[in-house]
Amino acid sequence: MVKIEIDSGSGFCFGVVNAIKKAEEELNKSGILYCLGDIVHNNHEVDRLKAKGLITIDHEKLKELHDVKVLLRAHGEPPETYRIARENRIEIIDATCPVVLQLQKKIKESYKDTDKTNSQIVIYGKPGHAEVNGLVGQTDGKATIIEGIEDLTKINFDQEIRLYSQTTKSVEGFKHIVSEINRKKKEGTSFLFYDTICRQVANRIPNIRDFARKHELILFVSGKKSSNGRVLFEECLSVNPQSKLVSNKDEIEESWLEGKRSIGICGATSTPKWLMEDVYEFLKSKLQD
Repeated sequence: MVKIEIDSGSGFCFGVVNAIKKAEEELNKSGILYCLGDIVHNNHEVDRLKAKGLITIDHEKLKELHDVKVLLRAHGEPPETYRIARENRIEIIDATCPVVLQLQKKIKESYKDTDKTNSQIVIYGKPGHAEVNGLVGQTDGKATIIEGIEDLTKINFDQEIRLYSQTTKSVEGFKHIVSEINRKKKEGTSFLFYDTICRQVANRIPNIRDFARKHELILFVSGKKSSNGRVLFEECLSVNPQSKLVSNKDEIEESWLEGKRSIGICGATSTPKWLMEDVYEFLKSKLQD
């Protein structure tokens, strides 16, 4: 019999659980709620909540709304969003992750000192990512975003550098950036760095590696837009070349299953448990008849 196992450590992180809980509570009361951006980077979960009355909007649509309720998802938002809400009498249901909220406050305080210290704010993160947009917003749009070593040319090494990280980036990647900045910075120039990576996310890396090693085939279930999903899938792939990325059971190719005696199912912090369970039931029907 083929062994099929769902990774108990995979699935929504606290921030996503909290956002979905708040959305469902409001939908159960009123049957309608606006959400600024996808509540989670998983189309199947977005569709499930859409069927309950959740309406996903963008920032342009937000400007047109008045006297409604809008959920801010776990990624957080820049100050401009709150200003628009106040002007348009929009009631904000704020589901910003506490870890992100704390980071926003740190960057805002640090930015206030930039003139006095002749410093610059640098954020290690993905340009255009919702969380990063919210972080840059704390600096009036003046923070420098770097995604890798190739972006270090954006930094002014004549100024003091204060480095922060998007909460879902890899710890190893952050350490590499710190090392390279230390190597490039001019002697006597101050460089302050703050490891602001969420450990609930980062700690999944060693755990998911262990899980991937245990099985002949790994089915990693994740939405294509999930930044965290790409990071964790690459970790699976690094220890188990027989790792496949799927967004649902319909993307599973039966040829992958041939001859396999042990299959593991895991996912991102944006992957709902019910989606991994769907994959589990599909495999059971195919392999354990």
